[in-house]
This record gives sequence, structure tokens and C-alpha cells, in this order.
Amino acid sequence: MEKAIIGKKVGMSQIFDEAGRVIPVTVIEAGPCTVVQKKTAEKDGYEAVQLGFEDVAEKKLTKPQIGHLKKAGGARKKHLKEFKLSGAAGMNVGDEVKADAFAEGDRVDVTGVSKGKGYAGVVKRHGFAIKRMTHGGGPVHRHQGSVGSATDPSRIFKGTKGAGHMGSEQVTVLNLDVVKVDPELGIIAVRGAVPGPKGGIVYLRNSVINVKEKGAAANASVNPQKASARVNPQKASARNK
Repeated sequence: MEKAIIGKKVGMSQIFDEAGRVIPVTVIEAGPCTVVQKKTAEKDGYEAVQLGFEDVAEKKLTKPQIGHLKKAGGARKKHLKEFKLSGAAGMNVGDEVKADAFAEGDRVDVTGVSKGKGYAGVVKRHGFAIKRMTHGGGPVHRHQGSVGSATDPSRIFKGTKGAGHMGSEQVTVLNLDVVKVDPELGIIAVRGAVPGPKGGIVYLRNSVINVKEKGAAANASVNPQKASARVNPQKASARNK
């Protein structure tokens, strides 16, 4: 069954596994989330649920938001996010989704908004090289230079790399391991870094990547033409078999 939850990034830490190895993790305060809306195939053409996270005072909501949330039993939620889930039909408005929806060993995709870096030049934003620092360089060492074309097409194409607003974009990190889940504290620790600053809102859901176990299947055929299938009798590893 597909699962999803909204959370808040607490920060990074580290956990030691049974072998004593250090695992860098991001701690996420996940849920509790309330199902505030349910989409059905009969009515809407697809199945999905909208989750609400973090209680907020009614005076901080607009009238359309209050009217929308009244249908969910009067829940006052600050952050709303819709998830298309295969098991959405089994969920109802008012249900709660907590951190224990996920378990250790699950793989998740985490979406968040990256840190904003403000207005940045091409060297910082795109990794452009600087001009020579010797004689004649002038005060343009970190400038982009001319990117205009000739009379035809007489414009700069969309998508051309240049200076501009850096960061503050939606970023999804795929296939992260859930290292630890604490239902009492509502905490999920995932391996590695996730986008956004401390206190930023993140969305977790099952990974879209299907990880296959390494190793050939028992009934898989072996191609003798491949180098991996040929055995060199001169090697000690082959003679000792």
C-alpha cells in the first residue's frame, strides 16, 4: 500500500548501526496529518487524498480555507497537500496519518523547497569559470560576457544560463532509506540530506524507484560468451574450487 505524510525538517544528526558504522540522517517531525479531503474515481476521475498538517488559529485562515476545512470536521490545518495513492479508497475524511505509517527499511522520496540564495551570478549559480586574473583582465573576472547572437535570431533563447534568483525551488530527493521511526515522538530519520532549511516543510511518500536485490535468479541462464561467466583455470581462485 502506498503511504504519504507531511512533516517538518528538524535538522541533521547521525545514528550508529549494529556494526558501529555512522549513518548520517535527517530528522523529520512527521505528522500527525489529518485527511481533509478525499477524491474518488467516480466523482473526480482519480483517487487521491488531501492531508493537512500543523494546527493553526482560525484567524490566520481565509474564508475559503475555513469553508474548505469545515467539510473535514472543522480541522484547522496550515499546510495542505494532495497525494495520489493506490490505497486512497480505503481512507476517509478525518482519518489521521502518523509517523508509524512508515517503518524502518522503507524507501521514500522526499520533496521540499531548497534554501534560497538570493540573486547570484553565473559563477556561483552555474559554476562558470572566471576570466584570467593577469594583465588586461579588467574588472570583469566574474562577468558572464556577451551571449547575444547575430541579427538572426536577434534574441537570447529561453533557458540560457545566466545570473538570477538561485535556490528556493522545489526539489525531490529519490530513494532514501528510513533508518529509524519513533512513533511516540512522531519522528522519522532518513538516510542522507533532504532539501530545505531547518523548520522547512517536506513531503514523504513511497519511492517510485523499485530496488531489485543484487544477484542472479536461481533459474537465470548464464551466457558463456560473457567474460563474467568464463573461468580462468590459471587463477588460484579457480583451482581452489
